[in-house]
Amino acid sequence: MLGQVKDIRRIQMDTMIKQERKISPTLTLLALAVSAFAIGSTEFISVGVMPLIMQTFHVSLATAGLTVSVYAAGVMIGAPIFTSLTSRVPRKVLLLSIMITFIIGNLITAVAPIFSILLVGRVVAAFAHGLFMSVATVIAASVVDPMRRASAIATMFTGLTVATVTGVPLGTFIGQHASWRISFIVIALIGLVGLISNIILVPKELPMPAKIKRGSLMRMIKAPVVLLSLIVTAVGYGSSFPVYSYMTTIISDQGWSDSASVIILIIYGLAVAIGNTIGGRVANEKPLKVLMMMFGSMIPMMLLMLIGLQAQIFGLILIIVMGLLAFMNVPGLQLFTMQAAEKYTPNDVQMASAFNIAAFNLGIMVGSYVGGIVADGVSLYLTPVAGAIMATVALGLTWLLNRLHTD
Repeated sequence: MLGQVKDIRRIQMDTMIKQERKISPTLTLLALAVSAFAIGSTEFISVGVMPLIMQTFHVSLATAGLTVSVYAAGVMIGAPIFTSLTSRVPRKVLLLSIMITFIIGNLITAVAPIFSILLVGRVVAAFAHGLFMSVATVIAASVVDPMRRASAIATMFTGLTVATVTGVPLGTFIGQHASWRISFIVIALIGLVGLISNIILVPKELPMPAKIKRGSLMRMIKAPVVLLSLIVTAVGYGSSFPVYSYMTTIISDQGWSDSASVIILIIYGLAVAIGNTIGGRVANEKPLKVLMMMFGSMIPMMLLMLIGLQAQIFGLILIIVMGLLAFMNVPGLQLFTMQAAEKYTPNDVQMASAFNIAAFNLGIMVGSYVGGIVADGVSLYLTPVAGAIMATVALGLTWLLNRLHTD
């Protein structure tokens, strides 16, 4: 009798979950996309308001660049560690906790009385960012039919793309006409909208991921193709950040007004969105060969920047082309890392995804940090040299990766 009661309760629970999912899968994805928009906006907003932060705290360009590199370091560290530590926490509870942490981090940044406190706020928000990317992807895939999972994940990621196109320029505009602190408060408010949306629109009962086994990192290190794919992600994706991290300063030096710089950031964001879409379409079958072409194209573009970046019109064209190429490699890098994990370390696919998120942000951290050293120590207009070197290394490693994977 007791067993029958349990069976009835289980059937009732399954029915409730199915009904809940039938009602709101699109709205669930929208809630996740809103959260992704907030997170995508805060990741690169400091690029747009960096000159204002320099003025407020009286710090150098390289020091202000830490707002980018420290954030990237937080995501890099937080993604794999917190994914592992929270693997048994119910997904919705974890998602809501992530968004609360994200809001707190941005509020700390907004009210920071000194630069070091601002960096603390950036790290708190970054920890939330890294974990969100892992958790939200799984949730997006779980609320739709199996045949629609890829589309569901893509819908969730549109929040990040829209943030690049509109969120960062809007934050820059607010910073220029009100205060950079207001920009972070607005992002926190968007995060609050995301939190409320998640409370209402994300199902209460969500499937738990497979238990993460110990030793994931060591198994990936022992698999040369997986390890090398993570290194390529870091070096290749990071190759644009010696220049991109200081793009607002470059645009200002080129002679563009504040209002024009916002429009340029929007155009750059559109180029990023187009490049990301193209990259997703061309990398499906042979991602490594496509990646070699992308990195090979990045090298001469960076070298052209050495002679043309200071020119107002030609420099602007080069910046837009960089936007087109810079994020075109993302789908291929993500796809191949997952393929490599499925083939060489099949028990660690979830952690491989988390480590790849870490690798993306390691690239941001290294690229922006090296760019800051070059800008402060030599010249802002020599930062493309660092980008060209990173792209060359990525090209060579991708060629080696292709040989290892083929063999």
